[in-house]
Amino acid sequence: MNAPLITIENLKKRFDIRMGAFGEKAASVHALDDFTADIIEGETFSLVGESGCGKSTTGFCILNLQRPSGGRVIYKGTDLATLDEDGMRPFRRDLQIVFQDPYSTLNPRMTIGEALSEPILFHGLATKAELPARLTRLLADVGLSQRFASRYPHELSGGQRQRVAIARALACEPRFIVCDEAISALDVSVQAQILNLLLDLQEKYKLTYLFIAHDLAVVRHISDRVGVMYLGRLAELAPAQALFATPLHPYTRALLSAVPEANPHAAQTRQRLQGEVPSPLNPPSGCRFHTRCPLARDTCRATVPPLREVAPGHRVACHAVTSATTTNWEPVSA
Repeated sequence: MNAPLITIENLKKRFDIRMGAFGEKAASVHALDDFTADIIEGETFSLVGESGCGKSTTGFCILNLQRPSGGRVIYKGTDLATLDEDGMRPFRRDLQIVFQDPYSTLNPRMTIGEALSEPILFHGLATKAELPARLTRLLADVGLSQRFASRYPHELSGGQRQRVAIARALACEPRFIVCDEAISALDVSVQAQILNLLLDLQEKYKLTYLFIAHDLAVVRHISDRVGVMYLGRLAELAPAQALFATPLHPYTRALLSAVPEANPHAAQTRQRLQGEVPSPLNPPSGCRFHTRCPLARDTCRATVPPLREVAPGHRVACHAVTSATTTNWEPVSA
């Protein structure tokens, strides 16, 4: 296994809610709490979970697009969480992002060639004389011909615009790319093409991905390791093969059980989640999943479970799980 490219320690993010004529702080949204993980160089590290669990916030805080409220993000020996925008500028070239909606991230008044040229010229990666050849190669890398350089975003399909967004991230020659729901807004057939493109580019340019998604089938296909998040915390972290073969956390099991299957009898054995996700304004004490967990006991309500390693590379935050094969508690009867 390669060395960690990025080390994240106890990362936190709070969003203050202010009210009144003077903007007094009324409450805080607990978007991210004590997120700790290493992102290994060359891997695809995926984050999954329900909407609002903190996946995108994690990506934004790693890149310092949103200032963390606490914790550390170590890259090249530097804590990115302590840097202001001027301090981040030398690292922006290495750390890029592909957003869910490419249309909203592309300037409608700039041609595709102008949009791709801007980061290249800003970082001094090519002269104006070298620029046309570089643009042609960049477009070819994402499966587009040179004629797309003169087009505007509204003239492209959704899949073509996402290819342009990927090309713009590649223009800086990065080492790390956050893919924030990068394929979820696309048709299924186009999703497969973009997914294969990301894998090809990763192999060609030795990229490291943080892949944020809802679709567990996609995550299973592309990931080396997977982190499962619930209400701002990591519930489980494991190699992709181990997570899908032996899910340990009750929340992970429920997520995998909810994946549609062709087997009509599968619905009878699905583990359905009860209740609603609690409000991040006032998250539950102890384990945040205890309000919906069939294994919950008094210990779960009182104590936050640590993210413990129960098998090589497999960590889980659950009081009931003591090893990769042992769950101490039985489900509470209705």
